[in-house]
Amino acid sequence: MIDIRWVRILIGGFLSELAIIAVFIPATVLLGERPGMYVAVMASLIMPFLFGMWTAHRAKTRLVLQGTLVGAIGILIYIGLTRAQPEPLLYIFAHFLILLGGATGGYVVQVRRWRAI
Repeated sequence: MIDIRWVRILIGGFLSELAIIAVFIPATVLLGERPGMYVAVMASLIMPFLFGMWTAHRAKTRLVLQGTLVGAIGILIYIGLTRAQPEPLLYIFAHFLILLGGATGGYVVQVRRWRAI
């Protein structure tokens, strides 16, 4: 567990969730509630991907795990913000996308390293 960069994971998860909210609020104001929900779902894949890459970039090992943990932290932050209230099915799907995005970000960094060798 010493190879896991917890500070970067926590920062990446926080920034990822912050970026999702930063995209969701203007989309909801400009487009309405329903389109805003779909924008949030798309952002739930893209933002953890970017911050998963950012986190894995400095890590030496377990890059996919570290990206996945970025997504898991983002989910925990969201659950804390909503006080674990029931959610629409679309948002539960978005949680899966958050994990997938973070893991994919770590995987992309891993593949880039393999190709550089």
